Amino acid sequence: MPALITLKDVSFSYDDRLIIEGINLSLNERDFLGVVGPNGGGKSTMLKLILGLLTPDHGQISVFGKPPNLTRTRLGYVPQFATFDSAFPITVLDTVLQGRLGKTRSLLGYSKQDHAIAQQAMIEADVESLQKRAMTALSGGQRQRVLIARALACEPEILLLDEPTANIDPHHGETIFELLHRLHERITMILISHDVGFVSRSVTRVACLNRTLVCHATSPVDSNSINHLYSGPVSVIHHDTRLSPEDKQ
Repeated sequence: MPALITLKDVSFSYDDRLIIEGINLSLNERDFLGVVGPNGGGKSTMLKLILGLLTPDHGQISVFGKPPNLTRTRLGYVPQFATFDSAFPITVLDTVLQGRLGKTRSLLGYSKQDHAIAQQAMIEADVESLQKRAMTALSGGQRQRVLIARALACEPEILLLDEPTANIDPHHGETIFELLHRLHERITMILISHDVGFVSRSVTRVACLNRTLVCHATSPVDSNSINHLYSGPVSVIHHDTRLSPEDKQ
């Protein structure tokens, strides 16, 4: 089977500052690719290049055998940060329906099918009970699940997630990782995460990115590769978010 996504010798710069250099990477069907690396290493930039939001200075990117800008509707994207204007009372349902933009009719509003798909996405992300609430009234973990539901509403063949557990508590982070495990049963994924412990035990492949692709292995990330990537010692911590019997009382 041909690769779903291919990057060949891809380089990209912002204002003459080299962000990504000579990246070669392929994503195959049913892959769950974890991408780790330091801040500023080019991880988010790589996702934007795959989405066609940025154009590489050098090299080629192919998504489903085509240029990225022609295949965006086949990808679901969960951005790293999403802010909502408190003066703009968008609801959870309205947010999830945004995932149908580009997949449905441009006039006359959302169809019954769009609403049905949005409902299913909210059920899968466990936010259906929140659909009438304003996004600004949600916790960080709830908001992140809504953004995943919005990405699912476009019925993606590949899901791209940029730090989906950033700035939320460990318990909600663990439940989001559990959700991603279930979704991976049918969706190919690329996940950017600073949670090296999760990445090393959960994904099918790992890419370590710090301007160049310094590690691309099928085996779990070990301490030597992580220390080399971050140019210093890094501890991998296992965190168990399950409550003890005493905590449940």
